[in-house]
Amino acid sequence: MEKIIKIRALKIILFALCILLASCKKEAPKEESPAKETEQTVSNGDPLPSWNDVQVKKDIIAYVKEVTTTGGPNFIPAADRIATFDNDGTLWSEQPFYFQLFFALDQVKALAPKHPEWKTKQPFKAVLENNMEELMKQGKPGLLQIVAVSHAGMTTDAFEADVKKWISEAQHPSKKKLYKNLIYQPMLELVKYLQANQFKVFIVSGGGIDFMRAWAEDVYGIPKENIVGSTLKAKYDYNNGAPSITKLPALDFNDDKDGKPVAIEKYIGKKPVFAAGNSDGDLQMLEWAASNKYKNFELYVHHTDSVREWAYDRKSHIGTLDKGLDEGKAKNWSFVDMKNDWKVIFP
Repeated sequence: MEKIIKIRALKIILFALCILLASCKKEAPKEESPAKETEQTVSNGDPLPSWNDVQVKKDIIAYVKEVTTTGGPNFIPAADRIATFDNDGTLWSEQPFYFQLFFALDQVKALAPKHPEWKTKQPFKAVLENNMEELMKQGKPGLLQIVAVSHAGMTTDAFEADVKKWISEAQHPSKKKLYKNLIYQPMLELVKYLQANQFKVFIVSGGGIDFMRAWAEDVYGIPKENIVGSTLKAKYDYNNGAPSITKLPALDFNDDKDGKPVAIEKYIGKKPVFAAGNSDGDLQMLEWAASNKYKNFELYVHHTDSVREWAYDRKSHIGTLDKGLDEGKAKNWSFVDMKNDWKVIFP
């Protein structure tokens, strides 16, 4: 029972930290944007060169050809070719914690030299000591303190600058790669393939919208205005002729689960005809796409590769795929088996 309580507490901490936006910084050499690398690989005639010659690849290519063939029975006008992708676990990795959580903790650590009292004060003591068990015990009050010190009163411009610096330097603790290079090369190719066929590609994620917009355009080639995520409340200040928007430590919108179709309707205004996710948090988005009057395509990324990435689904504390696994198979949606379907995972 105690173990179950701890796992549930961890889920709450991880979920809330990612929603409220949130850092262990390690210097690393600058690397090319993976999006640039993908542009080169697609040019060899195979739109998905990092995919093995498997059924899901054939189905994707057949679908795109079918809905873009003028005069065909399932032709979709370019204006209605909307594709939505989840981010965490769908476009980049998410283990052992959402990467935005690492950013949040790093932010606290970066501010620590100015706050020597944090060495003995919770929840900051737990963060500085990398004591996740103790951090879980702090619950929502501790979480709000972390958010307040790292984001309250911060302008959107200052926050974007912090995220850009972090994403260019920070490395994953076990993979020893920049977080921005723990993205999925096959999914990058899929994004590019859809864009080349006049699909308008969006990210629809439970992660923070400002966090993703700071780097995702450079990494994925998806415009900032096509990124939808969870948001904090904010306020505008004319600021004596230098207008600014300041982030507040309060949740405005949670873009997860049934919040995803709501966000799609609110920010995009059209149902997707192509939707990709990896967890139960994406299920409602895929259901929404499946209700489109146009021929549609639903894709689940199934994490099955414990060697090159991680293997998890029903019982994972991150990216749980349980109900979606059953419903997706029952409805004959497409699944990517990462271990067997992808030649490579990371660029």
